[in-house]
Amino acid sequence: MTRQPKPPARQITAAELAEQQRFGALVRQYYLDRYADPPLAFVRTFGCQQNVADSERLCGMLAEMGFGFTDTPEGAAVILFNTCAVREHAEDRVFGNLGALKAVKRRRPGTLIGVCGCMAQQEHVAARLKASFPHVGLVFGTHVLHRLPELIWEALTGPGRVIEIPEDAVIAEDIPVRRDGRFKAWLPVMYGCDNFCSYCVVPYVRGRERSRDPAVILREAEELAAAGYKEITLLGQNVNSYAGGITFPQLLERINAIPGDFLIRFMTSHPKDATPALFDAIAACEKVARHFHLPFQSGSDRILEAMNRGYTRAHYLSLIQYAKDKIPGVTFTSDVIVGFPGEERADFEQTLDLLRRVEFASLFTFIFSPRKGTPAAALPDPTPAQVKSAWFAEMTALQEEISGRRLAQMVGQTRRVLIESAEDGQLETRLPENTVIRVPYAGDPAAVIGRRAWVTVTQARSWMLQGVLDADSVSD
Repeated sequence: MTRQPKPPARQITAAELAEQQRFGALVRQYYLDRYADPPLAFVRTFGCQQNVADSERLCGMLAEMGFGFTDTPEGAAVILFNTCAVREHAEDRVFGNLGALKAVKRRRPGTLIGVCGCMAQQEHVAARLKASFPHVGLVFGTHVLHRLPELIWEALTGPGRVIEIPEDAVIAEDIPVRRDGRFKAWLPVMYGCDNFCSYCVVPYVRGRERSRDPAVILREAEELAAAGYKEITLLGQNVNSYAGGITFPQLLERINAIPGDFLIRFMTSHPKDATPALFDAIAACEKVARHFHLPFQSGSDRILEAMNRGYTRAHYLSLIQYAKDKIPGVTFTSDVIVGFPGEERADFEQTLDLLRRVEFASLFTFIFSPRKGTPAAALPDPTPAQVKSAWFAEMTALQEEISGRRLAQMVGQTRRVLIESAEDGQLETRLPENTVIRVPYAGDPAAVIGRRAWVTVTQARSWMLQGVLDADSVSD
């Protein structure tokens, strides 16, 4: 697909932001006038980390409007589903969960049910919501998240349902954020995508690339570091193409220079825009994780061309080798699609060979899912589904073998980890290179989650490690 010139990004003005604050005050007063208790909101997020970051901003605006939050739709005055359109399965889950909300609307007719995000940005999805889900009163796309107060006010006071899916994408700064975690933070650095991979709907639902001002990003990173966050993950559909007046490697270097004991991660990277300067920056920045998520999607040049990925197998392997040479101990994860239209066994064998050469720590694997409106959805696809499933199982088995072999080499090592969660008497901890180590723990998990400690690896499995915690090493 021929790429169109990138349009300039428009940033919302102070006056527009003030207007949304005015609508927020109206929404707050609306509920104060009608309910004895503060209203509750239920926000459910489907999909990627960018959606999680978007939901944190939706929740920030809801909090400013006077909402508290609940973990169940029952009793919520506002229910929002922030949706994903990358795969058909994700859309089916949303529609299924929306259907279950009919009973909530019957019991509480005043409940406002809304759908936003990537699914809602697609006109055919908005049309289906309008026709088949009459209990959904608010539908809005990715480009108007910052207008949530206005849209809620319109839905509460207007004559009918509100559906807002404009095409013009903007950058909206100074939106309040209610963060989902207390020690790991998502920090968007850019929005949208210009790549138009033939299978991907993201450029159509997220819009063209828009880079945030580096000064604003640095200010937000400084605030996160000062607040004690242990990990800051920089987000973008393709962070390597960040163009905010400096390059992405330069942005990494500036965030790395911020005082504090925190780890920098980023995702996602596109191989066509990964440069030696990026790997040099990772090697030089002590706070940047020695872990790199670099989706390759297919090991076959023929399929990569059909995917419109913009690089070759040889180029991808050269990037991997350069990174290994520059960054001792670097680990890689990736995305791969099996069964792309026209893929043959010989193409699939090239993918298996690439797995063996790179030795990924883990993979996110998918069987091709056609997305309406993308070029790949119209391609002939003669390979039977059962063949694709067999290839998928074969690839998964190979990756488990590779992962297990890599992890077995770590048995006996003592490493510093971040304690992330707990379940059934086990703490789940994570290494900077993104490997999980589970350790038994008899104490109060709340006292250690979000803190760092030293763990000795005792056992390896195909996708994670078991270990023993040095309880005296737990520290902030």
